[in-house]
Amino acid sequence: MTNLVSDPTGGTLEDASTRSGDDSPRWWQRRWVAPAAEAAVSVGAAGVYTLLCTRIVVNPINRIGQVSGLAKLQEYVAVLGLPVLAVLLFTAYRGSALRHQLVKRLVCAVLAGLATGVVAGGVVIALRGTPWPLGGQEGDPGVIMAMATTIMDGKGLPGVYPPGFPMAMALWSELFYGGRTGAGFALHDLQILFTALFGPMAYLSWRLVLRPFWALLIALPASVVFLDPIRPYSHIVMVMLVPVLVAFFRAMGRAPARRPRTALLLGLAFGAVFGALFLWYSGWFLWAAPGVLVLALFCFPWRRGRTARLRTALYLAGAAAGFAVVGSPLLYELAKASGSVPDRYAFLAVYADPSYVLNFVSDRSGDLTYDTWPGTGDLAGQSGISVLLLFGTGLALGLALRQLTVRVAAAVLIGSWLLRFYYAGKMSHDRAVQLYPRTTWIIMYCLMIMAVLGLMALVNRGSNWGDRVLAVRDAATGAIPRRVVRQVAAGMVCVIAVFGAMGAGWSINRYMPEDPAKNTMGMDAWRAHLLQKPDGKCPKYAPNGDCVVHEVKDRSQYPDDGVLWCAGIVAAEWPTICGRKAPFDDLSTKPAPAPEPSESPSPSGPAAGTEGSAKPSEPAGSAESAKPSATKSGTR
Repeated sequence: MTNLVSDPTGGTLEDASTRSGDDSPRWWQRRWVAPAAEAAVSVGAAGVYTLLCTRIVVNPINRIGQVSGLAKLQEYVAVLGLPVLAVLLFTAYRGSALRHQLVKRLVCAVLAGLATGVVAGGVVIALRGTPWPLGGQEGDPGVIMAMATTIMDGKGLPGVYPPGFPMAMALWSELFYGGRTGAGFALHDLQILFTALFGPMAYLSWRLVLRPFWALLIALPASVVFLDPIRPYSHIVMVMLVPVLVAFFRAMGRAPARRPRTALLLGLAFGAVFGALFLWYSGWFLWAAPGVLVLALFCFPWRRGRTARLRTALYLAGAAAGFAVVGSPLLYELAKASGSVPDRYAFLAVYADPSYVLNFVSDRSGDLTYDTWPGTGDLAGQSGISVLLLFGTGLALGLALRQLTVRVAAAVLIGSWLLRFYYAGKMSHDRAVQLYPRTTWIIMYCLMIMAVLGLMALVNRGSNWGDRVLAVRDAATGAIPRRVVRQVAAGMVCVIAVFGAMGAGWSINRYMPEDPAKNTMGMDAWRAHLLQKPDGKCPKYAPNGDCVVHEVKDRSQYPDDGVLWCAGIVAAEWPTICGRKAPFDDLSTKPAPAPEPSESPSPSGPAAGTEGSAKPSEPAGSAESAKPSATKSGTR
């Protein structure tokens, strides 16, 4: 089969060893060496690049310093990436297909690491001069720090919140920062570490089920689009979950041919992996569950005989047992809470049309409102990227529905889609959001997967059709030369690399420090520069040289008042948006000052042109300019 990642001409490394007459292949020819090399170079590229960025010296608080830092990021990634791409292009035009295949595997792995290495390097720049994490001690970072402190104080796990990352913070703080006072410093380090590892983990997960080119085509865009350096642990579970599910269902299909003991152990291993991901971040399991359970019923070998059914059931039982054992700490907390921890936090994504699923906005939305976001596309409100993703999804369903990867992505997409509208439809009655806006990410991710799989199916079908139609002289010779396919694939890898560099720059630019008054995502880095360092001094680039003392807190659960909290809305608009009176007052509820009486025109002066004119000291429209921004007041 001719495709962008075709098998090398002349066979595999094992075949070459067999032809040479040596029954014991050398160590570099063993099957595990190439995958291990992929993992090593991907993680190494991310780590080396991130460490290199510690040498960038700029002031992250002012915009000129930020721009210089962003430019240095692109300079460094070009210096590291261009030689790698040059080697790829050289082997595509010169040398054997076997060598090019190995080079392509390693290059794709390096590019995945460099992409999120750029984002991690940007976090290093944004936090230069401060040991505190993005967010400081406010918002979600403050809550996670309190969870880690609670664990270090021996007061138990953080309730229904996944305990994996807070436990890692607690361990890191104990090892490197002396215990409970170091949770913030641990979060600082782990934000950078897991941001850098996001790309390698995503790429290596997709390498379980796809060849290097296609794995990179999914993993790299997903990494730069979905990576959130403030909470890098959450989205990596989403990105990894789909390929691991594909591998799980693939093993399920092969279970009838395995020995019972092997099927059971394999199921236990998959269950343990799912349990670990569940402890790291559990939300994606809820959205994926309906579709995955239905797909499991369809994939079960109901008609293949008693032995096949028993071995598959044994495999599934092992998976369930492994998941229950590893995930038991969080499963116990969820069972104990039994739905008594509702999510009542509303923000801009909650006020917008729920059918919009191709972009996400947080409560750091700047001057956006639900009237201006999302932007209106040209075709029934849909943008060009929406149409392209849907077109690619149609290709996947039409040309590759028999592929397990397509079925799993479609199942996760459908389950998330239904739960999104189920919870959004109940929101008014239950006064609970239940995190349904987060389905935006997993729906968009599945659409991206389906589009890539549709493109892959189109390339494979098209190349096969070309071979059949154009190969008129020799049926064994393809119409499209293998070398041409390698060269085209190498060129496309270069394009993906450029996209990754630009996309990573876009991603980290959003998190560069910015005054909290603007209510953008840059406020989290700004807050990190406002906390006093352990030596009692302010961070080097603290705005105005001022800082505050960090407060070490344990986790506290706020009482549920049974009503929505509508963030980003001025008090006067709460009744029309949130359905109740605001529990606070701001400028929007204060009466406007009465206008000063204007002086009567002098009887001897001209009357024309004097009425209604503004006073020189008070320009017209000042009352309008005094209105507060709809996104800068009332934010929790």
